[in-house]
Amino acid sequence: MQPFQEAIVKKLKETYHTEPAKANTKQLYNAVSAAALDTCWDTWQRPVTGKTACYFSAEFLLGRLIHSNLLNLGLLDETEALLHDAGISPNVFEEVEDDALGNGGLGRLAACFLDSAATQGIPLMGYGIRYRYGLFKQHFTYGCQQEEADNWLAWGDPWSVRREEEKVRVDFGGQSVWAVPYDMPIIGYGGKTVNTLRLWQAEALEPFNFQLFNAQKYHEAVQQENDAEAISAVLYPNDDTEAGKRLRLKQQYFFSSASLQSLLNAYTAQFGTDYSRFAEQYAIQLNDTHPTVSIPELLRLLMTQGHMAFEEAFAVVQQTFAYTNHTIMAEALEKWSLPLFQSVLPEVYPYVVLLQNRLSNALVQKQISDTWKYNLIQDGMVHMARMAIYATHSTNGVAKIHTEIIKHTALPEWYALYPERFNNKTNGVTQRRWLKLCNRELAAFISDRIGTGWITDFSQLAKLKPYAEDAASREQFLRIKREKKNQLADYMYRKDNFGLNTENLFDIQVKRLHEYKRQLLNAFSILDTYFGLKDGRIRDFYPTTFIFGAKAAPGYVRAKGIIKFINEVANLVNYDNAVNRVMQVIFVSNYNVSYAEKLIPAADISEQISTAGTEASGTSNMKFMMNGAVTMGTYDGANIEIVQNAGEENNYIFGARVEDLEKIKDTYHPKALYEQEPRIRRVVDTLVDGTLTDGGSGWFRELYDSLLEGASWHKPDNYYLLQDFLPYCDARLRANADYRNRDAFAKKCLLNIAAAGPFTSDRTIRQYAQEIWHL
Repeated sequence: MQPFQEAIVKKLKETYHTEPAKANTKQLYNAVSAAALDTCWDTWQRPVTGKTACYFSAEFLLGRLIHSNLLNLGLLDETEALLHDAGISPNVFEEVEDDALGNGGLGRLAACFLDSAATQGIPLMGYGIRYRYGLFKQHFTYGCQQEEADNWLAWGDPWSVRREEEKVRVDFGGQSVWAVPYDMPIIGYGGKTVNTLRLWQAEALEPFNFQLFNAQKYHEAVQQENDAEAISAVLYPNDDTEAGKRLRLKQQYFFSSASLQSLLNAYTAQFGTDYSRFAEQYAIQLNDTHPTVSIPELLRLLMTQGHMAFEEAFAVVQQTFAYTNHTIMAEALEKWSLPLFQSVLPEVYPYVVLLQNRLSNALVQKQISDTWKYNLIQDGMVHMARMAIYATHSTNGVAKIHTEIIKHTALPEWYALYPERFNNKTNGVTQRRWLKLCNRELAAFISDRIGTGWITDFSQLAKLKPYAEDAASREQFLRIKREKKNQLADYMYRKDNFGLNTENLFDIQVKRLHEYKRQLLNAFSILDTYFGLKDGRIRDFYPTTFIFGAKAAPGYVRAKGIIKFINEVANLVNYDNAVNRVMQVIFVSNYNVSYAEKLIPAADISEQISTAGTEASGTSNMKFMMNGAVTMGTYDGANIEIVQNAGEENNYIFGARVEDLEKIKDTYHPKALYEQEPRIRRVVDTLVDGTLTDGGSGWFRELYDSLLEGASWHKPDNYYLLQDFLPYCDARLRANADYRNRDAFAKKCLLNIAAAGPFTSDRTIRQYAQEIWHL
């Protein structure tokens, strides 16, 4: 028995008085995790020397930790051998809930960055919230999304260590709470570097005391405890109400203040209370606008605790912070009403005013008169994105096109003011989780041909390119793809009771549900194929399975309507015996990181169909690419860089580009397209003609009106679905026809894999470290 196997057996015996063959999944999970944590404990506890980067993020979408941690420690094979010898399936830990402390790409990017930094030996510490409940669990009732609480802690939390001695107090208007840190090890591949993710949990100042005999005091204590725990209870509370907005702002300040206090405490212990060199020790990256309140909070702490003058403190703040912009959408650039901000954070607001006054003086000096474009406090609102640009030394976009749009379209006034601050850092993903771990068969295929260096140096993937010309390699690749489809089919049958035809082409769109990501366009195209097959317009169609996975924010009614519509399309197709042998449609339930690890390796076509200019980067497009799927996409986000690297001839790009949409934005009339083109009219009419039903909710009529008349604050067809509809349908049919030549299609897939080298988060994080954090 190997030493680590002995350690697991010992943990089971000491903790649970059992052995591997008799242990239940929860006991195995906790014992294996504890034994693994022991192996890296000494490395983890080594003090960090030199400058440290800190990643402030409201989300860290870690997924299930055990497999990736064992992989990075080199203990995965040893663990699975022990399980095998005990008669236990190596898939046993698939029962363990994901750490779903994130919503989508933003939180998953943060997780990839942490993995890459540790692997690259870069001291990067994550800071966020230890939500009691992760992103909600999703199931469908009559095709409608239903949410239930995600109690991810039910399995225990063996990868976290509570640091009671390092708790700090966070004060709001009328409320104070403890922020208690829970530290998680972030293990680099090979285990040589172990960084830390610190997540804060909110707790009442006074512990609950059941001995209180005074009824009023008892109820006051209960209320205080509930109010405190609410702050770290749930990821992204519904902000449709004033109470929801208040809670969100509290959450953002809670983890920002706690993290900054923690850093200042560590700095003081080493250097004393002269904070003038703080920026020499710490670089803080703001992941989107959620942690932007850190800016006035650090200013407050430096001026009150460090007794620094405003200008000196501002210089430290600006040198410390950098800002990543993840979206150009106005509704996502956070703003807080003045009454709300002042009531929740009365001690912080004066420092926002100081920032505004300094900005006003700077604008006067530069002879800028239209100050309303820049003001941090404008029209009764505090503008967080403006604050993030003004009070930091770096603003970066996350794909080349996104950065150019920020500079020239979304925020041109700021780019004109501070051009030297703007830069691009194209996103990436960790190949260890998204290839080495989730697609071991393909990883072995690659290593057999080019060695294992790609695991930590993804640029070596370019060596795979000659093998795209090798018939034996193409044939083996297709065998691996079939195996991954079979594995997905088994998983999906267990999770969703749906039987996949694994001989089909797999066309997959999995991502957050939002109108700009255009899942509705995908559904319309599927309907067009359905009608084309029924009336004989489409012939020689290669059998295809269309797979969706997405969650809609609980308060996002239109997104929920789209989910219902797709599920109705699925029912129409799957129960029609005239077409269901050549078409399948499935919307998987509770899409999460673990489901993605099954879906992505099985895909033939990756759907990346956002309206040009709306998707900042995307990261699922990169995961699909490195797993050998071709991109069906618009010229948007990182799709552009993907096809530039892999060749447009090896992917399927369609639709209007940013410059095309700019030309028609004032003259676009989707109703004219609807009236002129029978195919468009036929699919759109299914929303209202009784072909499909929304159960009387009115959701489909609202979708119909949003496309043809406009709805809420949006103009008609705000995301140009009807403009891109026919080009999209044509591109899909072209890809479908190409798939018939499986050998030629395999070549396209292998060329995409070989071109995936630049899309590793290892490259991205090195660029942050060198060009922004100056580590």
